[in-house]
Amino acid sequence: MGIYALTGGATGIGAAIKTQLRALGHEVIVVDLREGDVCADLADASGRQKAIDGIRALAPAGLDGFIPCAGLGPSVRPLSLITRVNYFAAVAVTEGVLDLLVRRKGSIVMISSNSAAMTAHDEYVELLLADDETAACELIETKDAHTAYAGAKHALSCWLRRNAPDYARQGVRINAVAPGIVNTPLSDKVLADKDLGQVMRDFGDSVPLGAIGQPEQIAEVVCFLLSEKASFMAGSLVFVDGGHDAMLRPDQF
Repeated sequence: MGIYALTGGATGIGAAIKTQLRALGHEVIVVDLREGDVCADLADASGRQKAIDGIRALAPAGLDGFIPCAGLGPSVRPLSLITRVNYFAAVAVTEGVLDLLVRRKGSIVMISSNSAAMTAHDEYVELLLADDETAACELIETKDAHTAYAGAKHALSCWLRRNAPDYARQGVRINAVAPGIVNTPLSDKVLADKDLGQVMRDFGDSVPLGAIGQPEQIAEVVCFLLSEKASFMAGSLVFVDGGHDAMLRPDQF
């Protein structure tokens, strides 16, 4: 059985991934703010390094897989926290454990969003991809919550696609799932937000399959992408959103 590392494994999609991997007999190292094998705040560089060091200490022989699942929803303030955790932390910790994945020809699954395809590739996204955390955080405080969240997921998807060929040459597959609305504590906070709640409810009501997703449904696809059954997949973004992306962007793929 393999050894996997996961950020954001205490609740929601991350907890479901952890549960399913452990049910398959794998060891899972969890990084989380308070409830993990490694406790670290991924909003700053020192916390990210603590996460990397903790994973390296617990998996000195390498990793079979890594899932940077820690994320914040659009109801979080300041908006720059979304930028720091959803993009910069995901990239930094992935890069920090890459050599562990190379040792065991492991795989990476990132958590994007179907909103990533519904936002502009704008100055904010370019600052993220340029690794300019200070400027990106300053800019996003002048923007809105959707831009903060969707833009970070858009940039993360671009980063994945840009790096997938090089990672593949090193024997590491990197893919992503793009969930839609899912029943998690993150979405509960958005639903309770006075500005975003009704928009979120309307979005949930429009899912073509007639229901919002469950964390376990996302986790099943993540576990597939981590497995040898997906051995020829690299650089793929898999929408797991009940048909939302197909409904909203039928001719764009």
